[in-house]
This record gives sequence, C-alpha cells and structure tokens, in this order.
Amino acid sequence: MKIPRHAPRLKKIAELASSDDCVLVYQDEVHFQQQTTITRAWNKKGSKPTIKSFPGRSKVSYSGFVIPETGELFTTKPDRFNYLTFIDSVTAFIDANPIEEGKRYVIVLDNAPWHKKAVRLIQEDCLEEYQHVRDSVEFLKLPPYSPDLNPIEQVWRITRRENTHNTFFDSVSIMEHTVDTALAAWAEPNDQLRSLCSFKS
Repeated sequence: MKIPRHAPRLKKIAELASSDDCVLVYQDEVHFQQQTTITRAWNKKGSKPTIKSFPGRSKVSYSGFVIPETGELFTTKPDRFNYLTFIDSVTAFIDANPIEEGKRYVIVLDNAPWHKKAVRLIQEDCLEEYQHVRDSVEFLKLPPYSPDLNPIEQVWRITRRENTHNTFFDSVSIMEHTVDTALAAWAEPNDQLRSLCSFKS
C-alpha cells in the first residue's frame, strides 16, 4: 500500500495537537491587493456586470497566527516579508499571548526563504538575541508545496471571498480598514476558526 507523502508530517502534527505540554499554532503571510480581484457571483441571467479595478499595485501585508485550540487569530502588518520582520511578528505574538508555564508554542510554517533563515538563526545557531523566542517557541516546517496542510490559508481565502473579491476600493486605506475589520472579528476565541483550523488526520 502506498503511504501518502505527507503522512509522517501529518502524524507529527497530530501528536503535537494532542500533547499536553505544547500549544499548536499555524503561521502564514499574505498580501491583500487594492487591485480588484474577481470571483464567481450570482447575477441576473443575461446581465453583464462590470467592476472597476484600481490600476496600481498597492497592497497591505499581514503575518497571521492561528491557535486551533481556541480559534484565536493574531496578526501583525509588516511592511515587507524577510527574516527580521518574521522574527518581529513571532515576538509580537508571544508577547501578546504569554505561554502557560511548562508549555511551549509549536509554530507550524511553510518553507518561505525568510522562515528558513529565521529558524536557522533561532533554533540552530542559537543566537543570544533570540533566546526569548527559544524559551517559548519551537518551529515545525511543513513539507515543500503543501499549503493544504496549513489551515490558516483558509482564513485568507474566506477573508478575500467575503470582503475583497468583486469589490472596488477607492484607496488602499479603505481596503486596509475592510480587511482589518474582518480579521479583528476573529481575534477573540471563536468556534468558526476553532472548527476551520483544528487538525484533522
């Protein structure tokens, strides 16, 4: 019988999800573009609806963390994605969500180059300036090209579907406010993200 290629990592995530001494967290970054994005929608038969599109490439960037156990979403807004802004976002997360004594966060993340460098500096090179991160966090990298194993991707998908697709924004600040409001609704423990982001083997 052929073993699914992600089976070992799925088993590891399942073990962590059921562990009493760690808290599983999923992390990812995303850009929301001001330029109009289109998706399927219900319209009157025969009609040809049109949506204006902003011509520029303005965007707002987010780094997000979901705790499946509670359904909480935590976000920061780095101006770019690199190893320093990633470490800053992790630090902001653990400062805002102090871990219970005797436990550790296990942050599941993809193989973006800035993630690889940050993990090397924190976990492998053990640089002194990142001791505060090591005290609370360990990282678990997903297999390459496996966004399906990171349920926070669904958070971005739903946010786009319900708030930015098929919508024209006059300014990037209006779009940013729209996205901020949508994400803020998930900042407190909630059943929607608890269900959406819980590990399923």
